[in-house]
Amino acid sequence: MSVLKRWFVRARIDEMPPGSRVIAYALLALWSLVVLFPLYWMAITSFKLPIDVSSGPVYLPFIDFKPSLDAWHYIFVDLGPDTFRPYLNSLIIATCGTAASVFFGSMAAYALARIAYKPPVAAVGLGVVMIAALIAAVGWGGVDLRIAAAVGLAFFVLLLRPIVRRARRHLGNDDILFWIVSQRILPPVVTVIPIYLTFKSVGLLDTHLALIITYATANVPIVVWLMFDFFDGVPKEIEESAQIDGATRFAILFGIVFPLVAPGLVATSLLVLILSWNEYLFALFLTTANAQTLPLLVAAQNATRGPQWWNMSVLILIMILPVMLLTLTLQRFIVKGILVGAVKG
Repeated sequence: MSVLKRWFVRARIDEMPPGSRVIAYALLALWSLVVLFPLYWMAITSFKLPIDVSSGPVYLPFIDFKPSLDAWHYIFVDLGPDTFRPYLNSLIIATCGTAASVFFGSMAAYALARIAYKPPVAAVGLGVVMIAALIAAVGWGGVDLRIAAAVGLAFFVLLLRPIVRRARRHLGNDDILFWIVSQRILPPVVTVIPIYLTFKSVGLLDTHLALIITYATANVPIVVWLMFDFFDGVPKEIEESAQIDGATRFAILFGIVFPLVAPGLVATSLLVLILSWNEYLFALFLTTANAQTLPLLVAAQNATRGPQWWNMSVLILIMILPVMLLTLTLQRFIVKGILVGAVKG
C-alpha cells in the first residue's frame, strides 16, 4: 500500500503519525479560515456605518471602527413587513417543497430499488408522441385542453395493446432512473417560460403553491438519484420477513426502511432544502409581491438602492443563519449519510 493510500484510509486523525497529524491540522485550519473569513467579513460589515464601509477594509470591532446597529434597525424596523413577508414566504415554500419532493422522490426511488419494471420501448415512444401531439394541439391548434386530453388518452389506450404485443424490447429500472435524473440536465432557463405560461393560464402566478409545485417537481430527480442507493443498500431479507408477518408494502417502507435510511434521508432533505431556499430564477418569474422570497429581497436591495453592503450583509446573514443552524443540528445524521454513501461507492 502506497503512502498516499495509507493517508486516506486512516479512520481518525489521532491514529496518524505526529508529522502527518500536524499537516492535517494545519490544512484543516487553513480551510476553516477560507470558509469562515467571508462569514466574519459579512458579520462585521452588518455592524458598520456607511462611512466605515466606504473608508476601506477594517476588520476589528471597537478597534478599527465603532459597531452600530443602524443596518439591523433599518432591516427589521424601518422595512418591517417588507423583510418578514419574504422570510415567511421562503420558510413556507422551501419547507413544503422539500417535504413534497422528498416524499414522492423517496417512494419513487424505493420502487425502482425493489420492483422490476419492464415497459416496452414502443409504449414509451407512443406516450411521448401522444404528449407532443397534445401540446401541439393545445398550443397551436386552439383545441380545448380537456377535449385534447380525452382524445389523446383514447388513442393511447386503443393503440397500446397491438403495439406492445408486437414490441419485443423492454426498458429496465436503470433506464427509468437515468431518464428521471436526466431531467436535471436541462438548464432552468429553458423551462421557466413554459412553466410561467402554465401557471398564468391556471391563475397561480404569485402564489405559494406555484413555487411549491415547481420546487418539488424540479428536486424530485435529485431525491430519486440520492435515495436509490440508500434503499438498494437495505437487505431485502428484512422486508421479506416483514411481508411474511403480514406487513404491507407501505408499512414496510414507513415502519422499517425509512428508519434504516434516516441518515441518507436527512442529508438529502437538507440538500433539497438548501436548493429551494436559495433558488432565484423561478421565484423571479413566478412571483411579484405576495410570494416574493428572500433571494429576491436581497437582489432588490442592490437594484433599487445601489450596493448598500451594510444592509445587504444583514439580509444575507438572516438568510444563511437558519440553514447553518439546521446543518449543525443535524450534523450527526449528515455525516452518517455521507459515510454510508462513500462506503457503498
